[in-house]
Amino acid sequence: MTRHNIPLGRILGIPIGLDYSWFVIFALLTWMLAGSYYPAEFKDWPPLLYWLMGAVTAIMLFVSVLLHELGHSVVALRYRIPVRSITLFLFGGVAQIGAEPPSAIAEFLIAIAGPLVSLVLAVFFYTVQPLVAGMEPLLGLAKYLAYINLALVLFNLIPGYPLDGGRVFRAIVWATTGNMRRATFIAANVGRFFAFVLIFTGVWQMFSGNFGGGLWIAFIGWFLDNAASAQVQQVMFQGLLAGHRVSQVMSTHCAAVPADLTLQQLVDEHILGTGQRCFLVNRGDNTVGLMTLHRIKEVPRGEWATTSAAQVMLPLEHLKCVDPDTELWVALQEMDRDGVNQLPVTRDHHVIGMLSREDVITFLRTLQELGT
Repeated sequence: MTRHNIPLGRILGIPIGLDYSWFVIFALLTWMLAGSYYPAEFKDWPPLLYWLMGAVTAIMLFVSVLLHELGHSVVALRYRIPVRSITLFLFGGVAQIGAEPPSAIAEFLIAIAGPLVSLVLAVFFYTVQPLVAGMEPLLGLAKYLAYINLALVLFNLIPGYPLDGGRVFRAIVWATTGNMRRATFIAANVGRFFAFVLIFTGVWQMFSGNFGGGLWIAFIGWFLDNAASAQVQQVMFQGLLAGHRVSQVMSTHCAAVPADLTLQQLVDEHILGTGQRCFLVNRGDNTVGLMTLHRIKEVPRGEWATTSAAQVMLPLEHLKCVDPDTELWVALQEMDRDGVNQLPVTRDHHVIGMLSREDVITFLRTLQELGT
């Protein structure tokens, strides 16, 4: 999602993005509101007003979703947990929170904040309806937003991870057992159960004549099952990596290239010949940066012959580095948090190796094959 979105700005320092899939649901929701909801509620409007209010209502729905996600984010920031971004997409919105909560109570408060914001919005839009009763477009908007925000509360409080209700449930299990991984595993499997219920309900409605509504419910169930399954896998991986250190996985044979090497020489002599995608950049005996295939691709091909590695590299002082004694799971979270595929491994300010996602995946496969 975060790789294919339109930046909308920042709120509280949090980047807000619009995923391209949002336009699909915006168009469908506008069409549904203009063709069904508003004509059924208000029969004498001109056709253009139906479409205008349909579009306005769809936008206000996603404003409500954005406020819901900001509710989670504000509480996360209070616990000094970074929030990388908020993205609006096909199924609503998601706040990319950069770390696990420090405690069960923190998890509970972060999880419940979103539904509480939606509940406040539902009450607000319900309360203002008598005040706008004489203005039908505003009345229709308020009625729909009161209904949909209440629906968001009820849906999100389903006790299946990763829905908000599932996170509340995880916080309760976490507080009871004292084990976050076990709580996550239980909550995610409960999430899969509810996902199968939604899929079954959707398929049943499709065969009962409500094809469009049933398909949508089944699709949401499928999405929830995938998200819950990913959480189960994450817990399994975390369990496998527990107790292992970066030093066990890192590559100590890091290819190094001189800082004055041109990109064309780097591609011809090192990348095409060896298939490597990441290099340390040395100036004399000192490592000064990191060169990746992605950095090379950002330079127009016609400039490769005149551009040196030092001009394009990621300077070492700007890179997140990791100690060889760091727990492997912590290092993997660092990669995910910073959106990188590799981390230089340093000791006493000297690069002694490189840790990549591929190294971790290979290590995981080995652990699984050995049954350890």
